[in-house]
Amino acid sequence: MTIRTEPVPARTDVLDNHQPPAAISVRGVRALGLALSVGTLSWATSMFTVGNNPTDSLGLTITDTTGGLFQLGLFALLAIQVRTRATGLTKVARGMLVVEHVLLAVATVWSFLHAVPALRDAAWLIPMDIFWPLSMLGMAVIGVKILFTGRWKGAARVWPTVAESWAVVTVPVFGIFGSPVADYIGGGHLLIGYVALGVILMLRPQLTGAR
Repeated sequence: MTIRTEPVPARTDVLDNHQPPAAISVRGVRALGLALSVGTLSWATSMFTVGNNPTDSLGLTITDTTGGLFQLGLFALLAIQVRTRATGLTKVARGMLVVEHVLLAVATVWSFLHAVPALRDAAWLIPMDIFWPLSMLGMAVIGVKILFTGRWKGAARVWPTVAESWAVVTVPVFGIFGSPVADYIGGGHLLIGYVALGVILMLRPQLTGAR
């Protein structure tokens, strides 16, 4: 009599849904979500008051400074996305977040340097200006990737696409209508998009996979 022992064959009708845990706590997501909302609210407020393209020096300083605060808020959002692997687990998915960090870093440096009147007309600042729209377009791509990847759930999965469509929606409006129409639309989109996303992250951090 021969006794054979074989391992139980793996089931092929069940997908491996194991996902690595998020490397961030619920409290961490809440804090970073607050930073996103506060930074965005500062820029939206300047749009409603001095506009996005003021002609006076003080207005430009206000716009640039609050724009920089908004960009710091975006770094908070990116921190959540990196630690929760929001765009996916592949090298390409993780790489797009690295690229966005570079684009956003240059754009943020430009904002704070351009806020200084003595540096505003420096020739070496001009090439850096292009990183503003590039960084915003990069955020739009990330928002779509989060939507289709599906690691974030519920409103947290959908709202990055809404928030990060800011450049796609408002840049053409600025080009066609200019101020003050574009200022109100741009500021309103920030409230509906990034400010609301920050609130969602504060109220429902578990939707990102944080624990």
